[in-house]
Amino acid sequence: MNDATPLRGKPGQPMVGRRAPLIDGIEKVSGRAKYTADLEHTDALVGRIYRSPYSHARILNVDVSKARQLPGVIAVITGEACDKPYGILPIAQNEYPLARDRVRYRGEPVAAVAAVDIATAEAALRLIHMEVEELPAYYDVDSSRAPGAVNLHDDRPGNLEREVHHEFGDVAAGFAAADLVREETFECAEVTHMHMEPHAALAEYDVERDRITLHSVTQVPFYVHLRIARCLDLDESKVRVIKPFIGGGFGARTETLNFEIIACLLARAAGGKVRMKLSREETFLTHRGRPHTRVKLKIGMTKQGKLTACQCEATQTGGAYGGYGIVTILYAGALLNAIYDIPAVQYDGFRVYANRPTCGAMRGHGTVDVRHAFECLLDTMATEAGLDPFQVRRANLLKAPVRTINDMEVTSYGLPECIDWVEEASGWRQRKGKLPPGKGLGFACSHYVSGAAKPVHWTGEPHAVVNLKLDFDGGITILTGAADIGQGSSTILAQVVGEVLGVDFDRLTVIANDSRITPKDNGSYSSRVTFMVGNAALEAAQNLKAILVSAAARKLAVPTEEVECLGETYRIAGQQGSDISFKEVVTEALVDTGTLTVKGTFTVPKQFQGGKFHGAAVGPSMAYSYAACVVEVTVDEVTARVNVDKVWVAHDCGFALNPLSVEGQVQGAVWMGLGQALSEETRFHEGLPLAANMLDYRVPTIVESPPIEVKIVESIDPNGPFGAKEASEGALSSVIPAVANAVYDAIKVRLLETPLTPERIMDALVKEERAKKRAPAAGGR
Repeated sequence: MNDATPLRGKPGQPMVGRRAPLIDGIEKVSGRAKYTADLEHTDALVGRIYRSPYSHARILNVDVSKARQLPGVIAVITGEACDKPYGILPIAQNEYPLARDRVRYRGEPVAAVAAVDIATAEAALRLIHMEVEELPAYYDVDSSRAPGAVNLHDDRPGNLEREVHHEFGDVAAGFAAADLVREETFECAEVTHMHMEPHAALAEYDVERDRITLHSVTQVPFYVHLRIARCLDLDESKVRVIKPFIGGGFGARTETLNFEIIACLLARAAGGKVRMKLSREETFLTHRGRPHTRVKLKIGMTKQGKLTACQCEATQTGGAYGGYGIVTILYAGALLNAIYDIPAVQYDGFRVYANRPTCGAMRGHGTVDVRHAFECLLDTMATEAGLDPFQVRRANLLKAPVRTINDMEVTSYGLPECIDWVEEASGWRQRKGKLPPGKGLGFACSHYVSGAAKPVHWTGEPHAVVNLKLDFDGGITILTGAADIGQGSSTILAQVVGEVLGVDFDRLTVIANDSRITPKDNGSYSSRVTFMVGNAALEAAQNLKAILVSAAARKLAVPTEEVECLGETYRIAGQQGSDISFKEVVTEALVDTGTLTVKGTFTVPKQFQGGKFHGAAVGPSMAYSYAACVVEVTVDEVTARVNVDKVWVAHDCGFALNPLSVEGQVQGAVWMGLGQALSEETRFHEGLPLAANMLDYRVPTIVESPPIEVKIVESIDPNGPFGAKEASEGALSSVIPAVANAVYDAIKVRLLETPLTPERIMDALVKEERAKKRAPAAGGR
């Protein structure tokens, strides 16, 4: 958040490892928190976007003349306002804020207006006329890749954004050595983030100084800063980006989004301030969700359950533009590794363009659908081999530290403890196979990175920077560019600094995300903040402590090694009565220097940055989290509706800097996994979204949310701050296959599509019943 937030705590109480409430919790529950749409806007114009009613068309003309003549309209812009493409990846920038030459999905921004009020802005939109030459539209990978299909982008023949082909180990030999080889194809529906806060932006242009200030809902202020400067042809020093409170992100806001640039373009065109508040439907259209993924998977296994080889083909329906697509398709293959000991892995990935809103990063980025397929097929094979699912996982555990066959370093590995706990807590051994009809237990495992080892924009700068400011008042201000999007990162940074310095919480203030004030940070994505920014905060606190110890040594007239830091007091080690107060030490430290600003940085060492093959930069991390999950379900025999009765989940987060926060993040991951498993699915009719609201797009409510029992496993990572690593995303990928495996246990029918809706389950049951009825007749003939 961008405002100063005082912290509270008890003197002498450890800062890390305790259940501390989030430092911005009071503002949020009391309604005092200011989100982007809440910011003062009485002097702001209303921004609105005219969107394409066509899925795929060549633009012949966009007539905005009547809109410009409407009284109260201050500015109208089209694709002519910006000739610079943008995108999160420097090598995949092929999207314009407002369409130029061609539209590629229904709802793509074509023009925008700034007017004195909402009614005038919306009236202006109705006066805009668009002339086009319609082109064939493709809504799925099969039609998009069909022979003769029109290319959505001229430089991407066959509508293939990216293809990946990796093989590690001898896959053919691995399958030859297997006692059991099975192959299956899974279809995983496209889903979206459904963050509570719709998109919004507030942009103000300073005409005299040619400067732009943007308040927005972003998770990545730095990347937005770069794209605004590029698209407005401004020097980066003339751009200021501020992130207020955010009502969730889950990956939707990990790249610059069109409305952010449009708001800035409108503000410049109008010569003032423009407020852009998107509707829920427009937020859906902006999208960046998890793509529909077809996973063809083949696994080899011995009689004892030891894996010998894996072959995977993943095909993703990426939408109209590049976005994070290159990274997503690489993650899907890279993280087949680093969870189990698999001697040979082949991966073929295809990211395909289609005339739908662009997909991007979503919680568990790139890994979720492939992990679902893997854990489901592994369970199928365990059943066929007469092995318990827990036995199969235990037969393939890694032994950390280890470098995987695709050059990823695993330094801490709490999966064995996770597996042990969910087995015991769920009563698996006592209850599996003994539940009443229609009830089932399912089990699965998962993992995720603790930040990408290489940043999106490689500049040679540190991966994270934190500044600490100490002044005459004895208050310590933590300055960070890391975006707290509800995950509690600002709280974690305060706890880390407080732990090192030992001071009262009251002395600490966090200021985050104002590019004029705080140091650059790459953003909140890939679960990087706790590990990377936490380490930077740790170093900054250690550097400040060294300065304070030196000041205390001068004050006490002893060598620094004889100074004992007790947080609020310093003294000569072992000498009672020599105490001097923290304020006295600060006064001494400021002599001849004044205000202290101390920096801490963090950069991932090269050994953790992956191998040298093409695409090796995606997947490596300094640490991986691990999770195991057991789900109990009841499937209604009449309606085929699945009720999740209980979830047991264990998550290895290295060390829980804040157990309360970790539990909340794991519960959130479980909740999102349940949605994807049972109900969530974007649906379109000829490119028109059919469920672009919170009523028709079915996320679990509190009614459907089961009891979730969370176990925190602490493997103490050697490189994380106090041993900590990722805590928010790793558990999600285990939930979906655990639900699917539980449903199979309940009805003895394996579903290969998600979500597991009553309609799909009923269809599967009917097909199974018909197959059983045909089987005796076929045998008789």
